[in-house]
Amino acid sequence: MRLKNRSLAALLVAACALPVAVPAAQAQDNHPLAIEAAASPADVNSVDGILAALYNVISGPAGKQRDWNRLRSLFAPTAHMVVIGNRPEGASPATAMTVDEFVGRVTKAVAEEGFYESEVARSTEAFGPLVHVFSTYESRHAPGDAKPFQRGINSLQLTFDGRRWWIANLVWRAETAQQPLPARYAPRR
Repeated sequence: MRLKNRSLAALLVAACALPVAVPAAQAQDNHPLAIEAAASPADVNSVDGILAALYNVISGPAGKQRDWNRLRSLFAPTAHMVVIGNRPEGASPATAMTVDEFVGRVTKAVAEEGFYESEVARSTEAFGPLVHVFSTYESRHAPGDAKPFQRGINSLQLTFDGRRWWIANLVWRAETAQQPLPARYAPRR
C-alpha cells in the first residue's frame, strides 16, 4: 500500500488524454490560449491565485470527485505535466503528460485514497509576463495528518497574456533519502 501511495503522490502534484478543444467562437476571437473550460477569475488573476487553485483542485478526501474542468482551465492548451521519477538504481526518468492524461492516471487513485497537497515554501523569478515558481509541497492523506507522507518541488512556468495567468508547464519531483530538499527550498517553520 505504501508503494501505491508514493505513486499516487508522484502523479497528483500540483501538482491528461486529449488536447482541450478550442470552441469556434473563442478561436475566432483570436485569443491564442482560449480553451473550452472557462476559468474563474479568482483562479487566474494572479500567480498566488493560480497556485492556490492548483493545490485546491487536486486535494480532497477519498471518493471525492475532483473538478477536472477547473484543473484544465488553469493550463494553457499545449501545456504538459512532467513527473521526474525515482528509480532504485539512481535514474530519474521523466514522464510527460497532457493534463487529460494526468486526469486519466489519477482519477481512480483519488477515488480510493485521500490526497491533500499544500504549498509550504515558494521561490519565484519573474521577467514581465514570464514567471518561474519553485513551489515546495507536502502531501498528506488527511488535512490533520501530523506528518506528510511525501514532500517535493513543483516547478511551474507561468505566463500572462494580458488577460489572465496560465500554467505553461508543470514539472515535479518528490524528495528521496538520496536527494532531500535543498535547505533554500525547505519549509520555513
